[in-house]
Amino acid sequence: MKTFLAVASEGSFAAAAHRVALTQAAVGQQMRTFEAELKRPLFERHGKAVVLNDAGRALVPSVRRLVGQYEQMLADPGAPDAMAGTVHLGGVVSALRALVQATLVLKDRHPALDLHVSGGKSMELLSRLAAGELDAAIVVREPGSGRAEFAWTPLYAEPMVLLAPRNVEAAAPRELLQRHRFIRFDPTQHTGQLVERTLKKLRAKPQEFLELNAIEGIVDLVRSGLGVSVLPLLRDARWATEPRLRVVEIPHAEERRMALARRRDSDKAAVIAAVAREFQLRTDK
Repeated sequence: MKTFLAVASEGSFAAAAHRVALTQAAVGQQMRTFEAELKRPLFERHGKAVVLNDAGRALVPSVRRLVGQYEQMLADPGAPDAMAGTVHLGGVVSALRALVQATLVLKDRHPALDLHVSGGKSMELLSRLAAGELDAAIVVREPGSGRAEFAWTPLYAEPMVLLAPRNVEAAAPRELLQRHRFIRFDPTQHTGQLVERTLKKLRAKPQEFLELNAIEGIVDLVRSGLGVSVLPLLRDARWATEPRLRVVEIPHAEERRMALARRRDSDKAAVIAAVAREFQLRTDK
């Protein structure tokens, strides 16, 4: 089952072999045996690439639970607070540093705990969470996004601000947006929708110049004097102290609310709660 999860994650027998310390031939043999035991194919094979078919994708959440339960049984019975097992976590790019720091602390405390972290956009991460590919994810929580299968832990909020080059004259946000070229965050994403609501509140019609889906990429362009932007004030950002940036507060600003989402039926709630606590310790500093 661990080999099956490795193949599902890596997308090829060769990459999975490296992850589980087997030969490629051994991985292939295990997967053929696994398919025979379950009496159905689990993969579509295209040359060296291996892709889960519908039956394989449907099996992933159950296999993750079984592997997690088995690894929990292997934990030291003399250490009731010890954690064990494999947990897959996701996070939006702005949360990755603190998330990785939190997982490293927990790995040091609990050697039998295997934590994997991957980045992505909120919508992608929630889709992966629903599919059972992730156990939890730190994402932007939109108002009303109360999917019944998820439990949510609020983390922090980031107010929307206007970011401009330092040499731009001081003015109200609406004036700056109308005078200067506007660099917009991808409107198909949660953060981009917050930007759009902020512009409507300000009744601003900016000079559309460029559209990107990376906050730090937009910040670099603003530093270079290429335009202004509306972005969430990232929790660990030091934009206000940078000599080439000007942060302009927006009255009654929208907020980007960050939260940790997990499946309600997860058997790894204790580990996920520990991750959330460690993450908050780092973001509250």
